[in-house]
Amino acid sequence: MLWKRDRLFCDINPVFYKISRQKEIIKRHLKNLFRNDRFAVKRQKEKLPNTVHEHTNNLIKRAKGVDITTQLNKAVNIELACRELNGLLIGRGETFSFWKIIGDTTEKKGYKAGRVLVSNRLKPGIGGGLCNLANSIHLVVLHSQLEVTEFHGHSDALAPDEGKRVPFGVGTSVSYNYIDYRFKNTTDQDFQLLCRCEDEKLIVELRSERELPFKYRLVEEDHHFRKENENYYRISKIYREIIDRKTDREVKKELILDNHSKVMFDYSLIPEELIRN
Repeated sequence: MLWKRDRLFCDINPVFYKISRQKEIIKRHLKNLFRNDRFAVKRQKEKLPNTVHEHTNNLIKRAKGVDITTQLNKAVNIELACRELNGLLIGRGETFSFWKIIGDTTEKKGYKAGRVLVSNRLKPGIGGGLCNLANSIHLVVLHSQLEVTEFHGHSDALAPDEGKRVPFGVGTSVSYNYIDYRFKNTTDQDFQLLCRCEDEKLIVELRSERELPFKYRLVEEDHHFRKENENYYRISKIYREIIDRKTDREVKKELILDNHSKVMFDYSLIPEELIRN
């Protein structure tokens, strides 16, 4: 086999990939030991009184070119993770860590082979599909004053859109434990995360002790697809509008994602009216 200098160690074969992954897992454990973060770990059944934002999306995509087996397995994986997350309190000064709560996604725990993105390729992997859960959490967090401290994006075009497009639909990458999703509660009140699955829907809700002084709205502008060399990309700009709750006036509009995502599904399924030169 010819060696290519630009190939990463983890790309040589699956064994080397596992070695590289384990190295990154150990590094993250060590970082956690030496950081001063107070991680949120307490759960309670009683709901905090105020609903900040709720997001619902389909657990299973049924569309041309989408593998139904990995979709069904993804639904199982998300439901297992929701059981660990549901009711979690994020107290004042505490940090939420996706993997701190869920832990490693192993077959022994019941996790199945869902779809994962490795080296820009989609493939089955145990625990696959949890990026959908992480992203749903991210979407509700963006409707609050909570401070996102770790975020990793991946392609926003893994599969064709179903119905009305949701900005930032599937853009949060997570992989145990070194690719995490984290946010910190820097406010003067506690928050609570509720996650559940019912009727093939994932429902994620963020609650707080009191009503927030601002409302938040995500807006996508200039959404289209463009061919670059041999590949198509989804392109858009996604903004967060911050609105004063008392006056209903916009206080701030901030760019949160300059989206340039490689399309990972059949190009024939791209809506022709959205393709630009």
